[in-house]
Amino acid sequence: MLHKTLRITAVCLLLVLFSGALVSAQEPVEITITGTATGAGFDWLNTVVKPTCEAQLSDAGMPVTITPIEWVGSGEDFRQQVVLDLGVGQGGDILNVDGFWIPEFVEAGLVKPLREIAGDEVMDWDGWVQIPAGLQAILGFEGEIYGIASGTDARVIWYRTDLFEQAGIEVPWTPASWEDVLDAARTLKEAGVEWPLQLNAGTAMGEATTMQGYLMALLGAGQHIYDFETGKWIVKSQAILDTLNLYNTIYNEEQLGSQRFQLAQNGRDLSFESFSQGNTAMLVEGDYFWRSVVVPGGNFGMDNRDDVVSFAPMPAEEPGMGYNGQDFVTISGGTGYILNPNTEHPAEAWGVLSCMFSKESLEGFNGLQPRIRARTDVPVTGDETMSLIASDVLPLTTIRPPLPAYNRVSTEAQLMTERVVSGEMSPEDAMDAYATAVIEIVGEENTVNLLDS
Repeated sequence: MLHKTLRITAVCLLLVLFSGALVSAQEPVEITITGTATGAGFDWLNTVVKPTCEAQLSDAGMPVTITPIEWVGSGEDFRQQVVLDLGVGQGGDILNVDGFWIPEFVEAGLVKPLREIAGDEVMDWDGWVQIPAGLQAILGFEGEIYGIASGTDARVIWYRTDLFEQAGIEVPWTPASWEDVLDAARTLKEAGVEWPLQLNAGTAMGEATTMQGYLMALLGAGQHIYDFETGKWIVKSQAILDTLNLYNTIYNEEQLGSQRFQLAQNGRDLSFESFSQGNTAMLVEGDYFWRSVVVPGGNFGMDNRDDVVSFAPMPAEEPGMGYNGQDFVTISGGTGYILNPNTEHPAEAWGVLSCMFSKESLEGFNGLQPRIRARTDVPVTGDETMSLIASDVLPLTTIRPPLPAYNRVSTEAQLMTERVVSGEMSPEDAMDAYATAVIEIVGEENTVNLLDS
């Protein structure tokens, strides 16, 4: 009986040892990260995130293989692909998204809060205390957090100092009004610059039109697209008319910018190329332009970027006339990463996501691309231009309304600018059409006509 008991014990011990060996030798779980991160962003995923997080998670007993998948195409096309993937239960385990997509995705039932996917313990992550509430909200909606923001940005007028100097315009240049900007454009045109000014317009550029073009001008005219105090969308106002008249001046009356760039499907890339080649002198864009587009080695890289590119804050229509009574205006957005609610490996996916946004990982990212990160313990270093934007421009900023209807209203704003730039409609008629469309989207009770007040 004793021998039988010993044999059974030995067999059980062998089974325990064998099962332990299987656990320790288990195959790593593959976690895919899909997004529009190109250039430094894709390098970060491959050279920093992959080795760092694979090692950390392996040490923690959660072996993973991280596979970054680069999206080749426009941001608008990527958004549509994300919608399709989420709608049919597919897509990467971790997805790169723009913060303004979140409210609409929530309303459509496409995404879930982090805690619902990976458990309440995700909110105990020590990184949250380093991310201000306002930056947490970039990938949040109605008090829930859906992902982690990569950081934020600000928008300015980028200009070519070499073209300004050739035209006899003193640099550094700080315009105090829209008229100062237009006067500089006129001087540049007289000096032979093909396209003095680029202010994004039209539907082809998508949200780049709304953020870099329409809202930058509208804020300068003293108004936002939405009244945060009354909770109403502004559909008619003198500020909207002033903004549309500015577009009309630039593209139709004085031809200071390329009408074609605003209407072509690849118009934004054409404007980048024109600037990098010295055919466009001023371009209103986010700091993304500096740190990604024209960075040496970028898609439209300029080896002489640091010598011939500078920036000026976007002035109000007149001093003190800007949004909140400001002399200068800007607006910020932000992208980041969410967990796909359809992931088969939520614990591992969260392990990778939280590791991606560790101090160590983001410092590695800043080594590749200095920018304004979400974590306050990762400052902008190694780039004087980005540091100045963070210190001098970011304090002036505002955000887009974090509402499900925003994306549809934004599309109507893009169409409104296109109708003016193409000559299809007058500024007044384009504003009337915009008002009708927005009222249909949000309901008349949620809109306000400031021309009637």
